[in-house]
Amino acid sequence: MSTAIKPKHIGRNISRIRELKGMKQEALAFAIGLTQQSVSNIEASENVDEEKLIEVAKALGVSVEAIKNFTEENVINYFNNIYDNGVFNTGNYCNFNPLDKVVELYERLVQAEKDKNEYLEKLLKGK
Repeated sequence: MSTAIKPKHIGRNISRIRELKGMKQEALAFAIGLTQQSVSNIEASENVDEEKLIEVAKALGVSVEAIKNFTEENVINYFNNIYDNGVFNTGNYCNFNPLDKVVELYERLVQAEKDKNEYLEKLLKGK
């Protein structure tokens, strides 16, 4: 049984971060001035040139260290902490009563119909 530490696959980390950000390879390629095929090659590479890594990090809006140290476990922990600490735990609370808005809309529609009827009656009386 081997206990050797598996080296980090930087290209795979770039790919996962890009996917988590909802970005396609074409968009990343455009942002760093490369072709989609070049981005595909970078993502297939275990190691990435430091200069290219800096450009990719800027385009993805993350730090170089975030790419190098990326793990699925860290992402899960990050989102669990956000939800647990209430950043996204705001619930679905309305600042208004939805029924009041429906009634208000209905009253406006009724008034518009009344105005239209008055206008049509004036036109008929004018003939």
